[in-house]
This record gives sequence, C-alpha cells and structure tokens, in this order.
Amino acid sequence: MAIACPADLDTHILRSEISKIYGRVAVEPEGAFHFHRGPAYAVEFLGYNPEELATVPPECSASFAGVSNPLAIGPLQPGDTVVDLGCGAGMDLLLAGRRVGPGGHAIGVDMTDHMVERARNSAAASGLRQVEVRKGDLTAVPIPDAAADVVISNGVLNLVPEKELAFAEILRILKPGGRLQLGDIALDVPLPENTHRNIDLWTG
Repeated sequence: MAIACPADLDTHILRSEISKIYGRVAVEPEGAFHFHRGPAYAVEFLGYNPEELATVPPECSASFAGVSNPLAIGPLQPGDTVVDLGCGAGMDLLLAGRRVGPGGHAIGVDMTDHMVERARNSAAASGLRQVEVRKGDLTAVPIPDAAADVVISNGVLNLVPEKELAFAEILRILKPGGRLQLGDIALDVPLPENTHRNIDLWTG
C-alpha cells in the first residue's frame, strides 16, 4: 500500500469519488462494481462463518465489500471496546458487537452517509444496543484517546491518501496494550508516478 498520495493529487475529489462509489454499494449492492461483495463471497473466499453471518440483516451483509476477515486475527473478549474503522454497512461491526456482548462497546466509523445509515439501521434491527455508528474520517477519528481495546479495519486504509495520519489516529485511540486487527491490500512492487495520480485507481 502506498504510504502517501502525490502532493498534487486533490484529496477532496478523491474522498468524494470514494464516497460516491461506496454510497452506491450501500443502496445498490447488486450493481456493477469491479470488486466482490456479499455474504457468499465472505464465506467462500474470506473464511467467515455462515451461521454467524446468518445473524446479520441481509441488507447489511449484501453491501459487504471487505478484502479479508479481521475478526479471525484474534479473539474479542466480552466487555471489550472495539472500533471498526471504515465500517461500511456494518457486517464486521455487528459481528464484533455480538462477540463483545452487552457489557462491551462496538463503534463503527465511516465517512459515507448511506453506509452510516445502513449500519445504524442494521444495528437497530439486530437489537444490538452496544453497537454505535459515527460519521467520520480516518484521519480525524471521532473517538477519545486510549478508548479502544481493539481496532479493526477491512480493506479501507488502502483508500486513505494520508496513511501516516490514519495510523497515528489508530495509535491515539488504542489503549496501552491494545491491538490492531487489519486486513487490507498491499503492493510488493513500486507503482509508476502516473498511477499514483489516477483517482480511478485509488477509488478502486
């Protein structure tokens, strides 16, 4: 994953384009996109438990567009506070909420209005009062310092232009001894400069 985008790339336009694409995923998950989506993909390719996914509202899991299973990296304990950065429609968030239980807290953060609405509605439909969704940017996370036992993120940090700020925010909100369970896209070869300036490739 590129550490930072070129200085002359308009990050406001980039964020707007990313938000538009994932807003469409929230309201039209069966639409034409170049990336995989949905619960069947999550089970077959990413190792999610189908019985556990059956507890998630279908309209939530249909808009899932992650690239990994960050919940498989380590256990979540009852009573934990978990923050899901770029929670999207909330599939990982709701699963985390069930694992931490009524005494825990699962907080999702996303910058896309339609995704925030879908995640909130899904949490309410599931009766998960310990789940909360906040609108926010990963470079200025609306979470207090040292609040999270675990931060999870699934295929979102690769979309953030200012990755140093995003990782600094993760460190800020984690409690001492807390952990990051991150699944994302990484590159093992450098990309040409013109590729770094291609907003279509960033949003992809």
